[in-house]
Amino acid sequence: IAKEVAKLLEMKAQLGGDEGKHKFVLKTPKGTRDYSPKQMAIRERVFNAIITCFKRHGAEVIDTPVFELKETLTGKYGEDSKLIYDLKDQGGELLSLRYDLTISCTASAEGSLSPLLPSFWGTAVPFARYLAMNKITNIKRYHIAKVYRRDNPAMTRGRYREFYQCDFDIAGQFDPMIPDAECLKIVHEILSDLQLGDFLIKVNDRRILDGMFAVCGVPDSKFRTICSSVDKLDKMPWEEVRSEMVGEKGLSPEAADHIGEYVQLHGGLDLIERLLQDPQLSQNKLAKEGLGDMKLLFEYLTLFGITGKISFDLSLARGLDYYTGVIFEAVLLQQENDHVEESVSVGSVAGGGRYDGLVGMFDPKGRKVPCVGVSIGIERIFSILEQRVEASEEKIRTTETQVLVASAQKKLLEERLKLISELWDAGIKAEVLYKKNPKLLNQLQYCEDTGIPLVAIVGEQELKDGVVKLRVVATREEVNVRRESLVEEIRMRTSRP
Repeated sequence: IAKEVAKLLEMKAQLGGDEGKHKFVLKTPKGTRDYSPKQMAIRERVFNAIITCFKRHGAEVIDTPVFELKETLTGKYGEDSKLIYDLKDQGGELLSLRYDLTISCTASAEGSLSPLLPSFWGTAVPFARYLAMNKITNIKRYHIAKVYRRDNPAMTRGRYREFYQCDFDIAGQFDPMIPDAECLKIVHEILSDLQLGDFLIKVNDRRILDGMFAVCGVPDSKFRTICSSVDKLDKMPWEEVRSEMVGEKGLSPEAADHIGEYVQLHGGLDLIERLLQDPQLSQNKLAKEGLGDMKLLFEYLTLFGITGKISFDLSLARGLDYYTGVIFEAVLLQQENDHVEESVSVGSVAGGGRYDGLVGMFDPKGRKVPCVGVSIGIERIFSILEQRVEASEEKIRTTETQVLVASAQKKLLEERLKLISELWDAGIKAEVLYKKNPKLLNQLQYCEDTGIPLVAIVGEQELKDGVVKLRVVATREEVNVRRESLVEEIRMRTSRP
C-alpha cells in the first residue's frame, strides 16, 4: 500500500498538483512531430503513388520488427552504433530500434562513417537478415517503415529521430544491369508521378571510382577519405575540394589534379565510350569492368526512354563502404534565375545502388545474395509538398466522404440514419451530422468546409414520393433520384474525373 501511495504522490507532483513541484508540460518528444489530418492527406498521396509504382513492377511487400537484436545492428554499424536506440532487457534479449543504415554514409576525414542528409536505406540490414535467416535467394520487395536515429535533430532541415524509410530491392543472381536499370526506371516514374519539378538521376560505379583513384596515384589507405572529399563536389567548387585533399588529407597535388580531370566529367554513352578508350582507365581491371557495365546500363535505359534524365557523373561517390557496383542519386533541380538556363541542385530525393556483400555478412555460411535497390527520400518529399501546399494555399481534402446525408426539416433523424446505413452497406463513403435537428444551412456549410461533393437530402415530401434530393455542392444543382437508384447515381457522379 505504501508503494502505491508513493506512486500516486509522484504522479500528482508530475501533473503539477503540488505547489513548487515540477510542472508537467505537454509536448512531443525531442526530434519527433505530430501530423495534422492535412499533412497526413499529403503523405497518403505520396505513399499511394509510390506503392502503385512498386506494385506495377511486380514487387512483394514484407515487414520486419521495429526492433532487432542489438548485436545484429551494432555489428554492422561500428562507430555509428552510438546513434542507435537501445531498449532495456525485457526478457533475456538486448534489443535496439532499427536505424537508418550505413548505405547512406560516407567516410569522414578520420575514416569513420557519418550519415548524410537525408539518410536513406533504413530497412536494408533487417532485409539482409530476413533473407539470410529464411534462406531466400530471389525476391523483389518493397518495405515502407519507421526507423529511429538517436542524434541531435534538425527539425527545420527535415532531420528527425523518428522517420519513414521507403525501400525497393531486387535480390537474386541475374544477368548484369537488367535489375539495376529497372531501379532507375522506378525512380524516374515516381519523381515524374509526384510532379516535384525538374530532376536529374546521377549514376556512377564503385569500381570506376576505385579504378580512377588507383590510376591517379591515391594510396589505398586514402581511398575512403579522398572519396568523402569528392562527394562534396555537389556543394563545393573543385578548387575547395582540391584544397581539402591536398591541405587537410595529405594527397599529392599531382594526384589531386589528376582526379580533377575525371571527377568534373559527366555525360552519357559518349562519355562512357571515351573513357573506355582512356589509356589509363582502360588498363585498370576494376574501372574497365565498371565502364563495361555502365555502357550496358545506358543501353537498357535508352530502351526505357529515360536517358534524358540520367547523367553518368564521376563525382558521385556516395556510400562506398557499402556498395559494390552501380550507385545512383536523384536530385531535384531548379533554375538559378529567370535569365540563366543552367539548373542547380536543391537536394537529393532518392538514392541507391548495388550491394552484393551485405546478405553474406549475416549468412552462417557466408553465402552471398546479389542485391540492388533504391530508397526514396520520402521525408524530404513530404516536406517539399507540404511547403508547396502552404505557399499555394491549396485546399486539401482530409476525408474521402462522397456524400452527406442531410434533412430539410426537423424530426427526420431516423430517416437519415436509415438512409446512411443503406449507403454504408453499399460501400458508399457517407457522413451524417451528429445532431437530431441540424439546420440545412449548417449541413451544406459542412460540405463546403470539408469538400464533400454531394448531399443526399431527405424531407417529408421526398419520403412521400419515394425519392431523395441529390445536390451537387459545387454547382448547387439539385435532382430528385428514386431511392432504389440512389447508390448507382452516387457512384456514377463520384467516379467522374
